Amino acid sequence: MTDLLTEKYSNLIMYLKDLGSLAVAFSGGVDSTFLLYAAKEALGDKAIAITISSDFVSHREQDDAKEFCAEHGIKQIVCPVNMSDIEHFSENLPDRCYYCKRKLFETIIKRAGENGITYVAEGSNLDDNNDYRPGHRAIKELGVKSPLREASLSKAEIRALSKEFDLPTWQKPSFACLASRIPYGNIITSDKLSRIEQAESHLQKLGFSQFRVRLHEDIARIELLPSDFSKIMEDSVRVDVYSYLKSLGFAYVTLDLQGYRTGSLNETL
Repeated sequence: MTDLLTEKYSNLIMYLKDLGSLAVAFSGGVDSTFLLYAAKEALGDKAIAITISSDFVSHREQDDAKEFCAEHGIKQIVCPVNMSDIEHFSENLPDRCYYCKRKLFETIIKRAGENGITYVAEGSNLDDNNDYRPGHRAIKELGVKSPLREASLSKAEIRALSKEFDLPTWQKPSFACLASRIPYGNIITSDKLSRIEQAESHLQKLGFSQFRVRLHEDIARIELLPSDFSKIMEDSVRVDVYSYLKSLGFAYVTLDLQGYRTGSLNETL
């Protein structure tokens, strides 16, 4: 570990200790797993995990979150949230994430208080400042802490520290809410989210690591790392992917030649 990373991690631990007690909004992803690990080190049993369960959260991520908490002896509270309870969510306007984050963190804050926990934190890192993220407004309004940003930790540094601490997520692909696969203005339904999750799970089973399946009406637009283009174009893989996605109800299956990138649907804003 470099001196800079050692210093940043020490600063993070001190910041967390000063909070006294903390509930981490825990998705099972790279950032929230690292934050929860650090919170456990800093606060012991005064650190808990609160995980949202909903149609827009993949079952794979929920299972990973439960497994991590069980292995590390961390108390986890799972909060079911219905999409219909989130104002403007199904309408899928460009500020959807604001209303969603607001509802989710109101739920998490309430459950944290019921369990005697003073503060709530989420896993945004320094790199998140560079993308369109209306959810940050809700986080700020509700007083939710962002310790990784406070410690000036980037995604690469979080991965490096996660590897140092032998966390299972150190090279886990980035993930996001399944609703982020549907273009703004297109209505979000449970059926659409289920089809997206099944399509992405199939790509994972075929050995692809970082990807997205974006839903454009009846078209599935697959984003892969350019280094994986040759693999998906192998006849057996190409036919397999096409056939499976067709069985899910997609009329057309396409490959995005620009490749995987975060927030590609924000490019139209």
